Amino acid sequence: MQAGYILLIIAAYFGLLILISYLTGKDGDSNDTFFKAKRQSPWYVVAFGMIGASLSGVTFISVPGWVEASRFSYMQVVLGYILGYLVIGTVLLPLYYRLNLTSIYTYLGERFGNSSYKTGASFFLVSRVVGASFRLFLIANVLQVILFDEMGIPFWATVTMTILLIWLYTFRSGIKTIVWTDTLQTLFMLLAVGVALFSVYHDLGIQEKGLISYVSESELSRMFFFDDYKSADYFWKQFFSGAFIAIVMTGLDQDMMQKNLTCRSLGDAQKNMFWFTVVLTVVNFFFMALGLLLTVYAGENGVDAHKDELFPVLAKDHLGPWVFTFFLVGLIAAAYSSADSALTSLTTSFSVDILDIEKRYDRQKQVRIRKKVHILTSAVLVLVIVVFKYIIRDESVIAKLFVFAGYTYGPLLGLYAFGLFTRWNVRDRWVPPVAVAAPVLSYFISRAALEWFGFDFGFFILILNGAIMFSGLLLLLDTGKTSRRQNTNGKLYPLK
Repeated sequence: MQAGYILLIIAAYFGLLILISYLTGKDGDSNDTFFKAKRQSPWYVVAFGMIGASLSGVTFISVPGWVEASRFSYMQVVLGYILGYLVIGTVLLPLYYRLNLTSIYTYLGERFGNSSYKTGASFFLVSRVVGASFRLFLIANVLQVILFDEMGIPFWATVTMTILLIWLYTFRSGIKTIVWTDTLQTLFMLLAVGVALFSVYHDLGIQEKGLISYVSESELSRMFFFDDYKSADYFWKQFFSGAFIAIVMTGLDQDMMQKNLTCRSLGDAQKNMFWFTVVLTVVNFFFMALGLLLTVYAGENGVDAHKDELFPVLAKDHLGPWVFTFFLVGLIAAAYSSADSALTSLTTSFSVDILDIEKRYDRQKQVRIRKKVHILTSAVLVLVIVVFKYIIRDESVIAKLFVFAGYTYGPLLGLYAFGLFTRWNVRDRWVPPVAVAAPVLSYFISRAALEWFGFDFGFFILILNGAIMFSGLLLLLDTGKTSRRQNTNGKLYPLK
């Protein structure tokens, strides 16, 4: 496919995003709009848009490629998500709406103290910077190979231009724009999967049998694994890991919760979570079904492509120009639906949690500082992605950094669980070192378990991490301190 055609697709795509930014930014650029969208977002728009933000570019490329080696085992994690989203809708969302939060980490300050508050926000900032940079790095690499290398444009320039475009359509109205651009990007991503699925389905000639029957009869569609509890694919390990992944990476993540908090009421936010859960489960199943068909297609046509290469190679070289066009648009949508919301949530968290702009400055100065933070955050993302490319280079190391970013959600899980399910107070100033120690200990315990007993924690490492953090807080109990529960003017912070 000619470079000019690909460039035209990218230009048209960003043109749509900038148009949406213009239409949603007519009400001004107040912080109330940027951070909360004035709590006027329709719940069904938020629910649909969150699909794309949850899947991301990593899922778009990787999930279809997992089927060959792991069958449909990932669906065990997805089923766990359902339980996690139930907890978010019935426990966390009521808490956030009752406290009228801009940043969800404000809760930690009210419950434990300032050190816990800053610790929670800092762990989110580190995790989201590394995670968002990793996702965007993968997609920028793909675009570099298929387009910008031919044009002689260096990788750093590609990344800088990409972040600049994201800044351009988010700088004015922030989360209000993101809610609507995420909807568009989710639509493009699902169209890409649908077109690819339809194309391979017909090329394999399985119309008479039907998609569901063909998938269910295939050996690749095995979904449940109960036979080896030491395996990373063991059902209960994956199921409960999925539940806790959903709780921490959605319910305790400013990026995802900021969208929910733009809904008009708690009831709307809960409806959003319900329908988001249903649709996300179905969409993940079709991603796996696509992976199965692509694996069979590659085998029957002698294509040597596996894992992350499977979908891109088949879309580019074997399934025709229409499939590749939709694949390219879906890939861009998957990448930028994650990156733009990350940029907005990082700006929000740093402004509100670290700089305390809502407490320290008047409204006009708050807006000026938020705009400077938005620019600074954009520059940090560019810097981290460029470091991945030119300094670290080894992609396996970069992937491990992404895994490390996942470790940072464990302390958040422990902090929120302790705050919600106990009435105890802790020595707040000692929370940061315990939060740092928890993921470090989790790493060494998981390594030892694998080497000594052959037990692979897999995604279950998150639960271990949170349990260590919870246990560490028990060691910090401050029995002589008056309960914060009694000092909040009647506001209820832990659960009843």
